[in-house]
Parts: sequence; structure tokens; C-alpha cells
Amino acid sequence: MADYNKIIDKYYPVGSPLRDIYLRHCQGVAEMAVEIVRAKRLPLSEEEVREAAMLHDIGVFMTDAPSIECHGTEPYIRHGILGAELLRREGYPEADARVAERHTGSGLTRAEIEARDLPLPHIDLVPETLLERVVCYADKFYSKSGDMERKSIDEVERSMQRFGDATMQRFLKLKAEFS
Repeated sequence: MADYNKIIDKYYPVGSPLRDIYLRHCQGVAEMAVEIVRAKRLPLSEEEVREAAMLHDIGVFMTDAPSIECHGTEPYIRHGILGAELLRREGYPEADARVAERHTGSGLTRAEIEARDLPLPHIDLVPETLLERVVCYADKFYSKSGDMERKSIDEVERSMQRFGDATMQRFLKLKAEFS
């Protein structure tokens, strides 16, 4: 297991509003993901789940999303790819990098990326492993804005519907697996 606090401290300075947002969001995701692992008796260690959840949004600081204190230059949708590249460069486990790059929405297929002309690599970015799926699912319940409290399943489903049928169907598969 890597020390995820080390990379968080490096890119999210203590006392910064972005660090507070980042930690609150990721801690909520981590707690929910660990709850699911326990409740479903999934064959994942709580430590690996917590680590992946705490690092899934590590690239967000590089994006231009002022409403959540991100003052970078990249489009927000790239935060997963950017985070995965950063984690690989910093020597973190590939499993953590894959969670970062595959958690956006309920994942994105190559066809969706190409059809929407998204600024992402033209590859499938859909969560595949159990670790990727559980963190992706838990992430949908926590926003980085507003009250940042856990959303209800109805709120999450309404949010997922905005992104089309394919996104919703992938989310419903995650819901069936983890709820």
C-alpha cells in the first residue's frame, strides 16, 4: 500500500479551500466504498479501497473548475486521465491509476468519447475491476459542491439520466451489484 497522504499533501496544500473540498469528497467516497465492501463481503481489502477512493480525484487541481477552487487550465472532464498520469509518474499502484481514469460518470466508452468529441484518449474508460467499479459507484453519491452530503439513490439516478441511456444503464448495473 502506498501512502496516499503524501501525494495529497504535495498537490493540495494544507489550509487551502481546495484541499478541504478534496478531502471531504474523497473521505465520503472512501467511507461509502468501505461500507459496501463490508456489507457485501467483497474480496477487497479495506486499505486498498480506501487508498483508491482517496486518490480517484487526485488530478482535479489541474482543471479549470473555479466553483470548486480548481484553477488549472485543463477541462474538468480530463481530471481522471490527468490523475492517472500523475499517479503513474509518482510511482503509485496501477490499480489506483486505473480507478482515477475510469471513474468519470459511470465510465465512458470509446464510442461515447468519439461521438461527443470529448478531450480524452479514444479508448474505453469504463470501470472493469471490482475495485474500479465500487469506487466509481460510491463516487456518484458525493458532490464536490453544495452541501457535500451523501445523495439519495433517487438524486444520483436523476443526475445520471442527464448523460444518456448508456450512462444510466451502466449506473444501474453498478447499483444492482452494490446496493
